[in-house]
Amino acid sequence: MKHDNDDTNKNLWNNFKNSKIILATSKIRKFREFNICLILIAVCLLISLFSEYFLKTENLMGIAKSFSTTAIMALGMTMVIVIGGIDLSVGSIVGLSAIMTAFGFENGYPAVVCVLMGLAIGFLVGLSNGLLIAKLKLQPFIATLGTMNIGRGLIYIMTKGTPKTPDLPKGFVFFGQGYLGVVPMPVVILAVLTLTFTIIMTMTRFGRHVYAIGGNELASKLSGVKTDKTKIIVYSLSGMLSAVAGIVLYSRLTSAEASAGFGSEVDVIAAAVIGGASMAGGAGSIIGAVIGAALIGVIQNGIVLLSINTYAQQVIIGMVILIAISLDTFRKKNR
Repeated sequence: MKHDNDDTNKNLWNNFKNSKIILATSKIRKFREFNICLILIAVCLLISLFSEYFLKTENLMGIAKSFSTTAIMALGMTMVIVIGGIDLSVGSIVGLSAIMTAFGFENGYPAVVCVLMGLAIGFLVGLSNGLLIAKLKLQPFIATLGTMNIGRGLIYIMTKGTPKTPDLPKGFVFFGQGYLGVVPMPVVILAVLTLTFTIIMTMTRFGRHVYAIGGNELASKLSGVKTDKTKIIVYSLSGMLSAVAGIVLYSRLTSAEASAGFGSEVDVIAAAVIGGASMAGGAGSIIGAVIGAALIGVIQNGIVLLSINTYAQQVIIGMVILIAISLDTFRKKNR
């Protein structure tokens, strides 16, 4: 009799443990970033099978350093996409902020002033985007396409196509080339910004308003949300984050190129979408954008290590985008 009770208790305990495991697994799978994390891990394992160098600390830190600027821009792009918009001007802002910062150093301004000049130009372009979209009711694609071309034109007017290479103070160069232990400073900056904007988007009223507007703008407006103001702030933040990426890139290369940021819009939008941001608005996460940028960085590194034709890079990234979106759609249907 006692033996039967022991068996019954044991079965009950096993069923309880199994139910907890199933519940925990189901909770994990509800996260939008779950699928893209699986893809990132799978790609890393696949590349490591063919290249022993891939998993070395030096290479991994190099990958993180290279995709950090894309990820920083993707933080702002994710907020823009969540609100139901798009920002095609991020690449031009990267170039403009780098050129403006270099212009400050050329004229002997202190490093702090130079950095503020770079951030200011990013803020102004982002603010212009927000005003055009929120007040003049232009379509985000049209408005940011216009500012993208204006920004790129200003870059070539200011530089005449030649790079700016003034002498830079060591403190400024440290932000692009320095290390905190074994971690490159651009990665540290990315980590701080990721934590900051994760808190903003998940724990503040502003973040809730961003998701609400992306989900249903009319309902949000009727419920008292200042939709125009929120849009302007989102586009201004996107511009400033792109400026941060441009300044970090300039610090890393110590040369402000006229072509800086050219075409980076594609990778930035891809990182946000791969990370779970819905082009319809109302869905996306800061962490997901970073994971998406990491996946793009890993793929680019793998193509080099495995001596794959570099022209195939865009094909592979496009396939990853389709797979990530398909898995997310499948997850939604299952839920």
